[in-house]
Amino acid sequence: MLIVENLSYTYTDTKVLDSIHFSLAPGEVLSIVGASGSGKSTLLKAIYGLFDLEQGKISWRGTAVLGPSHNLVPGFAKMKYLAQDFGLMPYMTVEENVGKYLSNLDLRKKRARVQELLEMTLMQDYAKVKPIFLSGGQQQRIGLAQVLAQAPEVLLLDEPFSQTDSFLKNKIRQNLFTFLKENRITCIIATHESNEALGFSDKIMILQEGRQLLIDTPDRVYHTQNEYIASLFDLVNKVNKGEKKLLLYPHQITIVPQSNWKVIIQNCFFQGSHYLIVCKEDKGELIYVRHTEKIEKGKKVFLEVKK
Repeated sequence: MLIVENLSYTYTDTKVLDSIHFSLAPGEVLSIVGASGSGKSTLLKAIYGLFDLEQGKISWRGTAVLGPSHNLVPGFAKMKYLAQDFGLMPYMTVEENVGKYLSNLDLRKKRARVQELLEMTLMQDYAKVKPIFLSGGQQQRIGLAQVLAQAPEVLLLDEPFSQTDSFLKNKIRQNLFTFLKENRITCIIATHESNEALGFSDKIMILQEGRQLLIDTPDRVYHTQNEYIASLFDLVNKVNKGEKKLLLYPHQITIVPQSNWKVIIQNCFFQGSHYLIVCKEDKGELIYVRHTEKIEKGKKVFLEVKK
């Protein structure tokens, strides 16, 4: 089990991380979500052992993860960390980059393993190509295959799909997280993509200015009535319902033939599976609603909170 206890870190008199605490079992996936500058990347580096902590403890299966003052080579052997610079050798081929950490005692097994990882990241057609001739997104995928080749027990990923084309992202994500579960690899991923966090995580941690606001299941995090947290996943409507003030996502409000909630259409954006309708209340507040059809600007409609 990975255990992080009361972790804090200060850089140039600024507290970057403040009292972070959680635990993960083998095979669990944790997504770290927060605004830019909230401390996501710093937390990954701290867990990997790249910093000497002024406060807190980190351990994996009972072994302490220590900072650079305790290790000749910073980092923790059972963990692999994929940063945003990928760390590839530019003049080795893609398959050589992935295979350089694998044993040469059984070359057939090595080739099969490299092929498996290239297929998982959809890079099998580029095996003989050198990274200098690849795009940033392709290099990112090779970096992912390379760290997986090293058979980590804990995998730390910093925005691992940030440069990957959107039409490839979902397939690679499915391949990766299936692989992690099958091999019981614990994974912590720093991400700004809500679909990634909600769809593939066992737990989500919310960071704000280095503080851990919440760690819970994706469903509970998504439905938390906290404006900062909700805004990380979608547009947020602040709606008065009786004496209560609710935070609602656009899909939680519907257009109906008649109600006490009248608005005027301000704009309409096609989103593929639906339209995002921007409405304005009499008091001037904007309300965002998902709808199946286009509605013309200036039209009056009625809204209702979905049951």
